[in-house]
Amino acid sequence: MKILYFGGQKSGKSNLAEKKALSLSSKKPYYLATYDNSFNDKEMHKRIDKHKLQRKDEFLTIEEPKDLLKVLPKNLKAEETFLVDCMSMWLFNNIQEDEEYLITQLEEISKLDANIVFVLNDVNSGIIPFDSESRKFVDMTGIVGQKLAQICDEVYEVKLGLASRLK
Repeated sequence: MKILYFGGQKSGKSNLAEKKALSLSSKKPYYLATYDNSFNDKEMHKRIDKHKLQRKDEFLTIEEPKDLLKVLPKNLKAEETFLVDCMSMWLFNNIQEDEEYLITQLEEISKLDANIVFVLNDVNSGIIPFDSESRKFVDMTGIVGQKLAQICDEVYEVKLGLASRLK
């Protein structure tokens, strides 16, 4: 089963995605963390520490900022569960890649026989950014979000800690 939780910043999507991953898994699920730790962003480190405390020791953590297929083996078993938090960071880390590369990676992931819960930030409801790199990020978030919604069995929009099922 593939599931997507998307919403704005601090909407509660990670918390709900964690609960879903735990409910799907018959053993300790994997938490695939996509943040690239090379930015030395102190505020982001605080957010990461909060996420780590929130998930306690209930997940096996794998850190991979760019190539999700590198850590999602092709010979998975259906009882394996992965939480990918977050696809927006993955996209940011791959912003220099073209759309085809990103979509191909998502299509390959969709073929894997495992439970995968994705988290994505919704950044497409605001104004069009002035600079080209920010516009590319917003545009690619929309494209990646559409592809995830297409490949996922369930899609939830999260606001104020509440999930509304769209698919």
